[in-house]
Amino acid sequence: MRVSLLTREFPPEVYGGAGVHVEYLSRELARLIDVEVRCFGSARSSPLVAAAYQPWEALGGERPHLAALRHMSVDLAMAPDVEGADLVHSHTWYTNLAGHLAKLLFDIPHVATTHSLEPLRPWKAEQLGGGYALSSFCERTGLEAADAIIAVSHGMREDVARCYPAVHEDRIHVIHNGIDPDEYTPDPSTDVIERFSIDPDRPSVVFVGRITRQKGLVHLLDAAGYLDAGAQLILCAAAPDTREIEEEVRARIAGLPQVRWIDEILPRPWVAQILSHASVFVCPSVYEPFGLVNLEAMACETPVVATAVGGIPEIVVDGETGYLVPLGPDASTASRPGSAAPAAGPDLPRALAEPINALLADESLRHRFGKAGRARVLEHFSWSAVAERTAALYARLLGA
Repeated sequence: MRVSLLTREFPPEVYGGAGVHVEYLSRELARLIDVEVRCFGSARSSPLVAAAYQPWEALGGERPHLAALRHMSVDLAMAPDVEGADLVHSHTWYTNLAGHLAKLLFDIPHVATTHSLEPLRPWKAEQLGGGYALSSFCERTGLEAADAIIAVSHGMREDVARCYPAVHEDRIHVIHNGIDPDEYTPDPSTDVIERFSIDPDRPSVVFVGRITRQKGLVHLLDAAGYLDAGAQLILCAAAPDTREIEEEVRARIAGLPQVRWIDEILPRPWVAQILSHASVFVCPSVYEPFGLVNLEAMACETPVVATAVGGIPEIVVDGETGYLVPLGPDASTASRPGSAAPAAGPDLPRALAEPINALLADESLRHRFGKAGRARVLEHFSWSAVAERTAALYARLLGA
């Protein structure tokens, strides 16, 4: 069995959870089957990468919609190169169209993993302009015709069925993400926190994520005023979707002296050390199909406070590995296709602050939640199991 994995991200060019997923999935699949990776960007040294693709030069420019057209040009280049594979597996809308075209060209099954859904991210129009209609077209075309769709959580499975009623539910399969517990493990060293002037003697509340509406960073910043006055708020936040959201975040931080903003994408060992020294990790997302970063924190024995959205309740056990916080009574539009912006109830900042403060005040509770979190990671979320389930799905589609 030869499988072609199509992805925008692959190391070293990784900025989100989908890229992490493909990195580890491809590594573990390669132990089981013949697998190749086709990705965006510059040439890679990995033996798994068959080719990397650049967008058409003719589509250069700064107009927002051109970004979507550039991504589609990569899809057109990728599709014919899949020839010879028995099955094609695309990740995110960036390559769903390429997977669909390869399916038509070579009469092979197309599997698509959904890491997010465009109808549930309407704020992307702020970033892509008219290109949002194109990204939605690529996703819809690929998913509705796919032979199988892998949802990274049961919450995502429900979202796929709701957003794309043309997809029969028998074609949607839940396979959770995984994590490498040897990479994310408690790190007692202090060189990284010293590098970023994080005070080891003060309690710290940590956020790790991109600066995008989806991650709910503004709600955490609104909660900062309700946090214990002795706590420092550490934001590992970079890669803003737009200049506007970056400026909005910058303006909010300017009035919060307790905030330490690390405005760069950090190496994973550095993130693991920061998480290991955190008193509490916070994930205030308004939309999160899985929420891999919560697993990373739990693997480092850090208690989690997270919004109860998407796949997060399948990771964080409320009252055992952390606390789950509802978005609020006015947040129903956040998960409804066509809503204008991610919504959250007006009391969300206070609702986030309450369990954070409870954990800050109770060291024994933090310790218990942290130990339970790592134990849950080790028991339920391994990349080898993810790869085995994925390969088994491939085999069923191929009749092997």
